[in-house]
Amino acid sequence: MLLNHGIHLGYCTNIHRGETWEETWNGLKNYTLRVKDRVSGGAPYGIGLRLSHQAAMELSAPGKIAEFKSWLDANNCYVFTINGFPYGSFHGTRVKEQVFKPDWSTTERLTYTNLLFDILAQLLPPGVSGSVSTLPGSHKTFGVGADELQAIFTNLRLCREHIEEVATKSGHDLHLGLEPEPLGLFETSGETLKFFGLYLDRNPRDPDFFKFVGLNYDTCHLAIEFEEAQKALDRITSAGIRLSKLHFSSALKLKPTPENIAQLPAFDEPVYFHQVIASYGKDEPLRRFKDLPDALQFATASPDSLGEEWRIHFHIPIHAQPSGGFDSTRDHLIGAMDWLAKNPTKCQHIEMETYTWEVLPQEMRSGDVVDQLVREYEWTLAEMSSRNLTVKAS
Repeated sequence: MLLNHGIHLGYCTNIHRGETWEETWNGLKNYTLRVKDRVSGGAPYGIGLRLSHQAAMELSAPGKIAEFKSWLDANNCYVFTINGFPYGSFHGTRVKEQVFKPDWSTTERLTYTNLLFDILAQLLPPGVSGSVSTLPGSHKTFGVGADELQAIFTNLRLCREHIEEVATKSGHDLHLGLEPEPLGLFETSGETLKFFGLYLDRNPRDPDFFKFVGLNYDTCHLAIEFEEAQKALDRITSAGIRLSKLHFSSALKLKPTPENIAQLPAFDEPVYFHQVIASYGKDEPLRRFKDLPDALQFATASPDSLGEEWRIHFHIPIHAQPSGGFDSTRDHLIGAMDWLAKNPTKCQHIEMETYTWEVLPQEMRSGDVVDQLVREYEWTLAEMSSRNLTVKAS
């Protein structure tokens, strides 16, 4: 969906099950087209495609991309971005730390990401830039040392060279966005600058790096870090880092009262990581927990040391506020919109990403998954309209 200032908006199809190409395509047919019919108003509809490694390999078989492109054209749809963070299974089984594997120290991650750019370049309409989002190098618990960090930088340089080659051949502007996440190798705006600064220190002859490699800024993830959106985005872009994509998403937040803590087990499910960060007040260090069970165990053992506020990596629908004593980090998302309204040329790709549909508590669901996605579009477009970022007039 094309908005003002050349901005493209879509939702990430990682909300739907699909590890094979057939399953992925069926999700587009069964869900995405229904969403499109209710929100696009007949205009070309942009898709944020999630492709697993298996699906990408199957889509690359002779004739498959041409077949898919014909389907896109017939349905007035186009792909402008691919989520390349999850390499393997993303629903119905333990994902948690597996979503960071293989990490960027491996050739498997490099080969997979290069393949996604090969596919994307063939799907993009003329004049539309293309992005792929990926993990922030690795995960802090994987024990990344000097050798692993060097391998990560080497593979990113090789990927950047591949992106440039594909961009030159296709004529498309292509870019990779690394996505900070709590307990990722880099998770805050400060760690982001340090990571990219280290890359440039080691690769001083790569002045065009940020033309092809930048950041996928997820508003849920940076909100969990207790960052302010406008300050963080200014800090990142002022350092010359390209803003490849914005993920519009919200996290759960709450005061850690006994009543609220007692309700949290409803969000403790076995599929995804739900990292928790606790704030103890201004100028006090944050406390980080790898997953929600760790935080709940700490709450039982140390009920007088829970801090002032908890923020939990549990994506909740951006159009709805949780009930009871819970709140959301929607204010960070709104701050990112306000920043974009002042800097509309700094980022052309926006993806709504609430992939947790299957594990949401029942009371937080809005009808079926299509209804939820439509309401997220309606809320997002209304907010963007008030900031002159609405759908572009035809």
